[in-house]
Amino acid sequence: DGTELTAKPKRSFYAARDLYKYRHQYPNFKDLRYQNDLCNLRFYKNKIPFKPDGVYIEEVLNKWKGDYEKLEHNHTYIQWLFPLREQGLNFYAKELTTYEIEEFKKTKEAIRRFLLAYKMMLEFFGIKLIDKTGNVARAANWQERFQHLNESQHNYLRITRILKSLGELGYESFKSPLVKFILHEALVEDTIPNIKQSALEYFVYTIRDRRERRKLLRFAQQHYTPSEHFIWGPPRKQKSEGSKTNKKPASPVSIHNSCISKHKKPKEPKNASASGSSAGKTTEEKKVELAKNGEENDQDEQEVNCDAVRQNNSEKNSDADTGQLSKSEEIHDTSDRKEDASHSKKDDENLNSDCGNRPGTAEEDLCD
Repeated sequence: DGTELTAKPKRSFYAARDLYKYRHQYPNFKDLRYQNDLCNLRFYKNKIPFKPDGVYIEEVLNKWKGDYEKLEHNHTYIQWLFPLREQGLNFYAKELTTYEIEEFKKTKEAIRRFLLAYKMMLEFFGIKLIDKTGNVARAANWQERFQHLNESQHNYLRITRILKSLGELGYESFKSPLVKFILHEALVEDTIPNIKQSALEYFVYTIRDRRERRKLLRFAQQHYTPSEHFIWGPPRKQKSEGSKTNKKPASPVSIHNSCISKHKKPKEPKNASASGSSAGKTTEEKKVELAKNGEENDQDEQEVNCDAVRQNNSEKNSDADTGQLSKSEEIHDTSDRKEDASHSKKDDENLNSDCGNRPGTAEEDLCD
């Protein structure tokens, strides 16, 4: 028992796939053989009995209500009371069709009996419907029924089916109050603790509205124990924010090095092992030629600026052209001032960029 309590739950792939199909209107394209049969609607109009028992809907609502033994041990009526667009365990029950759903919603007699069937099953679980908006509360016999519900876990499948059927037949708004009530009893009141896994794995994800699902998951996360075992819903925001704040800004040296390494040309000259002064002169000669021809592209400009910064840091006494050296020093000074300002503003994104801050209009081109 201790191992089960401390074991971290795992998500069910089957449940996620099944409820995803349900929420997206069952995206299958098979042709149904009984498109115009309408047997579910005719059953709710009290014209045919459900199979294989041969019992009409009026008898179920009048004679089976309060007979908890019959409702517990009979497993063929639930597919007829709460039909779906999928095959259940009772192969005599037929799937709903989109045309049948529209006709069902137009039939007041069928809707009235459907709500009576919903109330009957809620009382079987120890819950009562208190208004027309779907709000629920504890029934008079809730202690006895909650104990039974906590032990007979096959009823959790019935609740999932009931929730799905509510959404199919026009009562999507009834789902959230029922699921919220079950989560409250399971997590806060601890009256039905065994149902919390099914509630979070199945009940919550029958709700099609994403905002309603997130509200229920936030409520469950606040009351779930142990909190680190809560695995449903999106990851916590604290982790993502913490990972961002823990990132240290890169040093100017590393920025310059990354700039140099990223903007190297694929073809290097043969004298790649030459001294820094010759590399600096080669760079200056390139820049002078580019300035004369007026054909500066973004890649050359990036390499020239980065090499100029490297030259200014490592070879301040180089015998380069005086005008060109002063221009590179001016670029370096301006970049230093901008880096200091960015440090004061704690702008981690600019510090983490490969090219750092550059003056003038070349800054946008470099970062692009």
